[in-house]
Amino acid sequence: MRNIINLNEGWLFEKGATAIGENAVTVTLPHTWNAQDGQDGGNDYFRGSCVYQKKIAKADLPAAERYYLEIRGANSSADVSVDGKQLCHHDGGYSTWRVDLTDALQDESDITIVVDNAPNDHVYPQMADFTFYGGLYRDVNLVCVSSTHFDLDYFGAPGLKVTPEVTGADAKVELEAYVTGHNGETLRYVVLDGEGNVVAQEETAETKVTLAIPGVHLWNGRKDPYLYKAEASILRDGEVIDNVALRFGCRTFSIDPERGFILNGEEYPLRGVSRHQDRLGVGNALLPCHHEEDIDLIMEVGATTIRLAHYQHDQYFYDLCDEKGLVLWAEIPYISNHLPKGRENTISQMKELVSQNYHHASIFVWGLSNEITMGGAKDPDLLENHHILNDLVHDMDKTRLTTMACVSMCDMDEPYVQIPDVVSYNHYFGWYGGDTSMNGPWFDKFHAKYPEKPIGVSEYGCEALNWHTSNPTQGDYTEEYQAYYHEELIKQLFTRPYIWATHVWNMFDFGADARAEGGENGQNHKGLVTMDRKYKKDSFYAYKAWLSDDPFVHLCGKRYIDRVEDVTKVTVYSNQPEVELLVNGQSIGKKTAEDHFFYFDVPNVGESQIVAVAGDLRDEGTIRKVDEMNQDYVLKEKGAILNWFDVEAPEGRFSLNDKISDILSTFRGKLWFAKVGLKMKKMMSGGGKKDEKDEKKEGMKVAGFKMSEGIMQMMGGFTVLRLTSLMGMANVSFTKEDLLAMNKQLNRIKKPKK
Repeated sequence: MRNIINLNEGWLFEKGATAIGENAVTVTLPHTWNAQDGQDGGNDYFRGSCVYQKKIAKADLPAAERYYLEIRGANSSADVSVDGKQLCHHDGGYSTWRVDLTDALQDESDITIVVDNAPNDHVYPQMADFTFYGGLYRDVNLVCVSSTHFDLDYFGAPGLKVTPEVTGADAKVELEAYVTGHNGETLRYVVLDGEGNVVAQEETAETKVTLAIPGVHLWNGRKDPYLYKAEASILRDGEVIDNVALRFGCRTFSIDPERGFILNGEEYPLRGVSRHQDRLGVGNALLPCHHEEDIDLIMEVGATTIRLAHYQHDQYFYDLCDEKGLVLWAEIPYISNHLPKGRENTISQMKELVSQNYHHASIFVWGLSNEITMGGAKDPDLLENHHILNDLVHDMDKTRLTTMACVSMCDMDEPYVQIPDVVSYNHYFGWYGGDTSMNGPWFDKFHAKYPEKPIGVSEYGCEALNWHTSNPTQGDYTEEYQAYYHEELIKQLFTRPYIWATHVWNMFDFGADARAEGGENGQNHKGLVTMDRKYKKDSFYAYKAWLSDDPFVHLCGKRYIDRVEDVTKVTVYSNQPEVELLVNGQSIGKKTAEDHFFYFDVPNVGESQIVAVAGDLRDEGTIRKVDEMNQDYVLKEKGAILNWFDVEAPEGRFSLNDKISDILSTFRGKLWFAKVGLKMKKMMSGGGKKDEKDEKKEGMKVAGFKMSEGIMQMMGGFTVLRLTSLMGMANVSFTKEDLLAMNKQLNRIKKPKK
């Protein structure tokens, strides 16, 4: 009979080593060596080899014929050896993999795992906007089995494949067993319902059977996430020598280019979030309680879907999504930078993703890649790689669809966009250039041009920290601008039923050690919830108002107390039809709002207690009249060359704080920008010279993208100061002297009269 022994306790660990030495410490798994330095900014977190070692005595193990080491996650490459003899190398930091230890185990043995997250040219990911935490950051187990057992060697798969098919009011379930050492033993297949009752069973020597489920109970998303269980056992002389069990759900679905996502024959709008697997001070070494807290918060906001970015997540989280009825997009970390030597790694990671997660009722689409055309979409090797992956997924799984997330600057007419069954785009109009009004019309344009291709939104969002203002503007990192941004995006995206799915970037702030934005380095702050999960930003409640049926009322701006204006805007979010606002106990009116966003103008005198009331529901806060802006609310960038308030901006003249679109509206502004653009181009090309033909052929490029009309539109929404800051991601840096000189030039240009 199979025994699974957890080995998380008592590992010796040494950082920056490949063998245990005098600096070793004892750690408990899950463990990462980047829990602190991967979140503090500077892009200087340790990336290299570290070693884990554990002693195992055979006498302490259950009697078995084969012993497999099961590693649920080692980021990103690892080597396993026993008593100095190397047994296995694995590339890919997010999947389960196993090593047969049997022949190497002695009465007492040292198991050594060297884990390496150093940069290389063939294992994904290598370039992305998140921290690549190193470590044995998920469970490590010892699987003890008979020599005849359900397969443990094929890409970490469970050894049983479950394929349900709904036919009218009934269903049939194909169960395919993969058995190592099968010698005619009997296989017992059983299907149990959610209450544990046997629905169907069969005993046979065949490794594939089809069982019937009469009057099937459908898995129906959040409404009714009903799960069955499939059990398979190997019998020898009537005794079970190995068994596996997997939960599954029976459902039908399609994605219609006009109606969006269809679940069990009914429209089921997919409106949700993306999720990274890390958190503050923990990194990626999550415990079950962390996964449970995440799923509870996602359920509270009312999401129906999650994009699990940008890699395979923990099996426990997929299990929770099965149970809660969330529709999942699962993907591999084929991201940002196409590696000419990385094709085999994309194939192996995709095989692991599909093989290990095939049974999960919550998964509906497999993601091929994310923003992989950062350097352009015409690379023949990149295109071929995508065709190979697309065909591989369809060969492995006939029941689901393929998708991918396209970077905003990728032209919708590129052949690459047409490869998967459905497609989504990462758009940040209103944050990284452009303005919020550009989002909906872009999708209308795509839909009109390609009416048969389902289109979705795989990422959109903007950053917010504990900065505040009554005049929110793009790029200010205030909670108020993030709330405004999401109000606008909700109204544009949720009212277009043809959009097959929307995924906010991101549900939670996450570690991105290379980031230096918003005044707190080392994080991406686009989350609806802070990285420690302790604070739900106002934008969280904007989504809850649209998506959740649980009655609530939320008063926005509770962290924004001190205000200078005589009359201040107060916003309330609620899924109730009417909201009343009380100021110091006096009603200033009741309002209705079909869009769930209620706005009140409130006299700001002295200190006022504000109470939002919707039926029996209440939420309250305080505002206080002050003469000068509280500087605790004003963004101060840590390590910034210049902050916006340090920029000299004479009345009626341009400065670094003005938007590029406004500067380009003047003749002298166009001349100035042309000179700056040429300088940027030279800086990005390293100052090398190209002949005139090459210049014409390439045109003006920024970060590898041709300066098309769409990109110019996006850039127009940036202030000059913000654009120069973001250019650091493309290795273009400006000194303080550069910026001051640019500002001096802009100060000479008059703004047009209004």
